[in-house]
Amino acid sequence: MALMKAADDRLSKGIGTGEFQAVYWPSRGQEAIAAAMGVTLRTDDQLVTTYRGLHDLIGKGVPLEEIYGEMMGRTVGASRGKGGTMHIAKPEAGVMLSTGIVGAGPPVAVGLAMAAKRKGLDRVTVVSFGDGATNTGSFHEAANMAALWDLPVVFVCQNNLYAEMTPTSDTMKIAHVADRAAGYGMPGVRVDGNDPVAVTEALAEAVGRARTGAGPTLLECVTFRFRGHYFGDRMKYIPPEQLEAAKAADPVPRFRALLLEAGVCTDDELARVDEGALTAVEDALRTVMAAPAPAVDELDRDVYAHPIAFPV
Repeated sequence: MALMKAADDRLSKGIGTGEFQAVYWPSRGQEAIAAAMGVTLRTDDQLVTTYRGLHDLIGKGVPLEEIYGEMMGRTVGASRGKGGTMHIAKPEAGVMLSTGIVGAGPPVAVGLAMAAKRKGLDRVTVVSFGDGATNTGSFHEAANMAALWDLPVVFVCQNNLYAEMTPTSDTMKIAHVADRAAGYGMPGVRVDGNDPVAVTEALAEAVGRARTGAGPTLLECVTFRFRGHYFGDRMKYIPPEQLEAAKAADPVPRFRALLLEAGVCTDDELARVDEGALTAVEDALRTVMAAPAPAVDELDRDVYAHPIAFPV
């Protein structure tokens, strides 16, 4: 969680001051959900996430320099700087897709889960998406198929209460996303998405069900995003008092305080965690800024199984 926060903060600082250029959709405030996925899933478990996936990628083990490198179009990126922020993937870490299309992830996750089941693997696929995605036809088709075939997939809705700039109260008649699960005969669970322990417990149960052949679960994690839909979003659509209350429930300092109170860590130990996160971010950024942009000969690489030389 500390690394996710530090990585997001540093991007905001660098873009805001003109130090570097990148396009990104902040995940600040949603760290507890991604951290829970990171400690619950195995390396061979697969993840499908979205363009707002910086925290998810970190949680699943994608090196920070490969994430930053992709965002800034450098050769050290996960796709050698050609995928951009919306399309970061690293199959070796189980990250199969980051999609820029709202609601496009669930059908892909269902396909991955179907493949695992047909191969007799005990691998689980988790698909992460926002509340807005649950209003798309692709989500409902995927949920229906996953439930019908008892596929090993977990649908994780990171409900930050806004679908881009529209509050969920304007897009759904029901109050809870988790209630949609009943229509497909799968469990629907709603948890505090700012509590990493609560998310971990609920996710572990859902992953366990999926891994043992009991089928999918819809897990709704209620959270908030602190920086709007995209970096630079002035957030005029969010009532100031709502944003203030959300920041007061910031999951990172909240969990830090819990660890101190429970005697799990000392203040010095937690300070070293924070310092380590800041150092890791700066090290990754130096590596990325020193790397070149993709060369012209990268244009047709990874496009064809057998590359054809075209004049440029």
